[in-house]
Amino acid sequence: MSRQSNRTTDSKKMNSELFTLTYGALVTQLCKDYENDEEVNKQLDKMGYNIGVRLIEDFLARSSIGRCQDFRETADVIAKVAFKMYLGVTPSVTNWSPAGDEFSLILENNPLVDFVELPDNHSTLVYSNLLCGVLRGALEMVQMAVDVKFSQDTLRGDNVTEIRMKFIKRIEENLPAGE
Repeated sequence: MSRQSNRTTDSKKMNSELFTLTYGALVTQLCKDYENDEEVNKQLDKMGYNIGVRLIEDFLARSSIGRCQDFRETADVIAKVAFKMYLGVTPSVTNWSPAGDEFSLILENNPLVDFVELPDNHSTLVYSNLLCGVLRGALEMVQMAVDVKFSQDTLRGDNVTEIRMKFIKRIEENLPAGE
């Protein structure tokens, strides 16, 4: 019995490492295809957005979570359920703004940056910018416009990785006439 559980653990670790290495290959190819880091950052955000738009359906189906009542509840669901489900980590939700419309997700361990060192000539590359796009795309599909950006990154020498999220507005559903 214990042998089977070891295989499951090894399999998850192997899948995680494969994902990390595949993501690294993607970022490397983007760096070759585009002339500057800003363009690579835009492409990572765009790819992440497209993933988020599709991933939200899977998340809602697998998690059985209903509509969140406010931005604080949304933050908790993102940290405690979504990040755990898809990346195997649980960031802490901190640094709320006084208005309650902005917070930080603090990742002690960002699984996307395992095995990664940024070269000196890519000092403005936001390596994990795909995550910002995923969060933005997924939340847009549940009628929330947000601004998402990295404010700290362990790849740049910071102690933690910090993703800053700001609520912009609730998106009204525009139904076609007659519906």
